[in-house]
Amino acid sequence: MKVFASILCFCLAANSANAFLESIWGSSSKAEWNGLRAGFGINPFSSYSFAGLPRTVAEAINSGWKLDTTLGCGKTGTYFNGNRYIKDNDPGAMVLMDKNGYIAGIQAGIPKTPTSLNPNYPAANNMKYKVFNEEPNMWVTTAYFSEPSTICSTGRSESDFNNFGTGHMLSFQVGSSPSDLMHVPMDQKDVVSTTKFVEGNCFVAMGKHFWYDVTVDMSCDDTFPVFLLYNSKRLNGFGWAFNPNYSNSKRWEHPTRTVFGAFMKEVPTCLGKDGPVSTLHVYLTDNPRTGNFC
Repeated sequence: MKVFASILCFCLAANSANAFLESIWGSSSKAEWNGLRAGFGINPFSSYSFAGLPRTVAEAINSGWKLDTTLGCGKTGTYFNGNRYIKDNDPGAMVLMDKNGYIAGIQAGIPKTPTSLNPNYPAANNMKYKVFNEEPNMWVTTAYFSEPSTICSTGRSESDFNNFGTGHMLSFQVGSSPSDLMHVPMDQKDVVSTTKFVEGNCFVAMGKHFWYDVTVDMSCDDTFPVFLLYNSKRLNGFGWAFNPNYSNSKRWEHPTRTVFGAFMKEVPTCLGKDGPVSTLHVYLTDNPRTGNFC
């Protein structure tokens, strides 16, 4: 109950602070996905709680993000589509821009060291479930907000960005090529009927959670490192979920097993038994504090 009381107080306070926060990050787009933020937290003034992420190259450069010069459109060895920008060498959230400088996707990276956190991660099935081995340093997952095949070829126009904002689709790269995709339904009614995602619980300032093919007695070696978020029965966010407790990024959230029931109807017995896990909520709208009530 203390957790829910804290969240309620936090959300009420956030309403009064919302105008101030919008003045910092902006909220002028009328597109359905009118923003890009990452990180859940009850401190409205933390730089990592609902942190705004850049949606154009100009925004990225102005806020200190740096272009990855080793991988990206046209670069040898690149396994994803887009030009990657990273801030403060923190791989917890890496944004992908298209050839015209508009947001195209996002990645989460887990450095391979220190291995003492979980020397056996990822299991073979985790690798099958979209954790890509980026030699030599990271395990990476990739999500796209626009058609991957156009990101490096034609990109989006200014009109596209104004009309669709952050994007018009969500897909996850499920193989070694950006053509290997898992597409996510925009409408909540289609999730259970067309995918293996299982309905979880609603949580204030997050949304209605959906988890991939979870059961109580499943092996955590079979977990899919993504959950979906729906509000008003429309997709407006998702999250990364890695079973190890990684601390390489200040963006990571570290829930413990005691709170998993707030997000999942059936909590796998294996989940969190060795301590906190690592998650990151990614919001595709600009007002998750006050707009995500399921």
